[in-house]
Amino acid sequence: MMELRFCPQCSAPLTDKIIDDRTRRVCSAECGFIHYDNPTPVVAAVVEHDGLIVLARNVGWPRTFYGLITGFLESKEHPADCAVREVKEELDLDATGVPQLIGVYDFAVKNQVIIGYHVPAAGTITLNQELDDYKRIAPENCKVWPAGTGLALRDWLRSRGIEPQIIELPPRSEAQSE
Repeated sequence: MMELRFCPQCSAPLTDKIIDDRTRRVCSAECGFIHYDNPTPVVAAVVEHDGLIVLARNVGWPRTFYGLITGFLESKEHPADCAVREVKEELDLDATGVPQLIGVYDFAVKNQVIIGYHVPAAGTITLNQELDDYKRIAPENCKVWPAGTGLALRDWLRSRGIEPQIIELPPRSEAQSE
């Protein structure tokens, strides 16, 4: 993660200061700015297409890793609407029902909070420029990863009475995201 070095209000250098028992980045010119480094909300979709789960590979990921469809929550956007939007943008699929909340998950390595939804969808899959491959897997054959969006997929599978196999994640570089 890139560390914030200058105040976005007055451009003075930031310095570390203990506030509410935590180290925060604050303005050295004392303009009042405090950087709280709050996590970014990300929405993940367990996409069900013709009874199969769609997993996709981001262009920057290792060739063997596939994950859920994800995207950043926009200002004033409902998370369920974000899930539908991301499925349309990344796979060109249309949601066929109301997205169902699976759960909310901490993804500390990227300072994100992941909001997982199940999104039933229909149409012909067409990948956007962010993705370079996809696969469709029967729910009972899905394997999950022990972090981030893998936990949402795990919980959705468990809600269907399926206990998934857990796989190990490949080593992560700073350029990769979930």
